[in-house]
Amino acid sequence: MVLQCAIIFGCLALGELLVWLTGIKLPSSIIGMLILAFLLQVKAVKLRQVEGMANFLVKNFGFFFVPAAVSLMLYFDIIRAQWLPILVASAVSTVVVLVVTGWIHQISRKFF
Repeated sequence: MVLQCAIIFGCLALGELLVWLTGIKLPSSIIGMLILAFLLQVKAVKLRQVEGMANFLVKNFGFFFVPAAVSLMLYFDIIRAQWLPILVASAVSTVVVLVVTGWIHQISRKFF
């Protein structure tokens, strides 16, 4: 379990380092995830080496949203005043993401 944590958090640390060195405007966690995906793809890291920790993190994924949900309570007055634009933006962006994802999937299926 310690090795699994070390691999996952090592990729996160590499993402942090890359953001710090290059100043790119992507979240370091996303870069770390891409590094881990790359390492898994080229088989430098085997799935069994991170599978247990990854399963644990996915099972407890909801807990990662608790701090954000609690901090939303500070802004209930703004949310109440602007609920319609928030709802419309959420609905439209969801449809756009679904359409673009489907479109990209169809295009990528032609090449792979």
